[in-house]
Amino acid sequence: MNELPKITAKMVVGVVGLGVSGRSAVAFALSRGAEVLVSESRPAERLLAEDGALLASPGVHWEAGGHSLEFLGRADLLLLGPGVDPRLPLFEALRQKGVPVCGELAVVAAELQVPLVAVTGTNGKTTVTTLIGELLVAAGKRPFVGGNIGTPLYEYLRDPGDVELVVAEVSSFQLEAAGRFAPEVAVLLNVTPDHLDRHGHLAGYIEAKRRIFAGHGAGRVAILNGDDPICREIAEGLAPPAELFGGGADCVARVEPHRVTLRRGEEVEIYPLAGTSLEGLPGSANAAAAILAARALGAPATAVLAGLRRFRPLPHRLEWVAEVAGVAYYNDSKATNSGAVLAALSRFPGRVVLIAGGRDKGDDYRLLRPAVAEKVAELILIGEAAGQLAAALADLVGTHRAGSMAEAVALAAVLARPGDVVLLSPSCASFDMFASYRHRGEEFRRVVLDLAGMALVGVRG
Repeated sequence: MNELPKITAKMVVGVVGLGVSGRSAVAFALSRGAEVLVSESRPAERLLAEDGALLASPGVHWEAGGHSLEFLGRADLLLLGPGVDPRLPLFEALRQKGVPVCGELAVVAAELQVPLVAVTGTNGKTTVTTLIGELLVAAGKRPFVGGNIGTPLYEYLRDPGDVELVVAEVSSFQLEAAGRFAPEVAVLLNVTPDHLDRHGHLAGYIEAKRRIFAGHGAGRVAILNGDDPICREIAEGLAPPAELFGGGADCVARVEPHRVTLRRGEEVEIYPLAGTSLEGLPGSANAAAAILAARALGAPATAVLAGLRRFRPLPHRLEWVAEVAGVAYYNDSKATNSGAVLAALSRFPGRVVLIAGGRDKGDDYRLLRPAVAEKVAELILIGEAAGQLAAALADLVGTHRAGSMAEAVALAAVLARPGDVVLLSPSCASFDMFASYRHRGEEFRRVVLDLAGMALVGVRG
């Protein structure tokens, strides 16, 4: 599908999947005067309990417990939530009937009137998206920051206000149904195996990520990681040439642990990172990508430097929680794949007690072997994928099982020595034991802070 109609009054718009994005899609379509067909896999009783008010809105019709061709075939346009696989036979049948099937990004492509920077990658995209937004604010600009980061882009389309530009995190799921989506600035941070349960194989995942550059051409900027071989391969096919960040001599943004250096011909800009929250790898790599994007969007170097100095880490991303009995506890619950765990382990020079596990996403945990052998003193496994992680890593390190987060933290406290780091970096999704990675991280934080309180009481006693 190459062309998409804008959503207008009296259209019939189907919305499949009533998650955060789906709810916003319904609200946006209703705001344009469209009739809306909601199709949800949840049973009717649960759907009504959780979303009954929205379903009762004038102009909304719904089905529950699955998706039917008869119901959705009435739509002029079908919008899929990011968790819905666009390759399902039902959607192919609808395409054959002439119903356009797309996602949020395709709607953005048809509606957006301001410049857009889009950020994707296996790891770091939320941090970089947020950082770009903060650098632009430091430059006096008025960005909308959203997308997969938490606030759907439909919300911006409903009420653009005085926003000058949009900064969006986009996922591989969203890119699969992105239509003619073509950001002015497109950023690809890295590509390591992830979501293979959805994409089927690494090639499918790479192809989804590559789609962020589908509209690349004159006047558009592509920013890629020069240290990532897959990003390098993608960059070679882009015209105009991509701007690379990394350690290579051909990188426009040279990454070092304590600074980023931009070099274009004779022009050189140096951005010191010592003493900032971005110091060290991979923080400096994230900074480099954000600097390139902000400069491409007109932010002065002085404002960019001020924004870098003000930036603070996001929750659940290598978040320091507490020090207890000389042991530092870090919450990296957002690390839901091996690449993120590797990045986290690279930040710590000493012994690490690693808590990992959860729901498997098709990852290859053998990718962790070199880093685990070098950095991890003890491995504590939780969740459904504990057996798979043990099969990949148990021959390298002392390996233990825990049935809950409280048990995992208590065991880590026993195993850790003063000077060690206890790191929650799961390499898995959270949905076997928790509602989300945030819930998992909050539970880790709560248990650690309880442990810190108990230690303090012991000292006072």
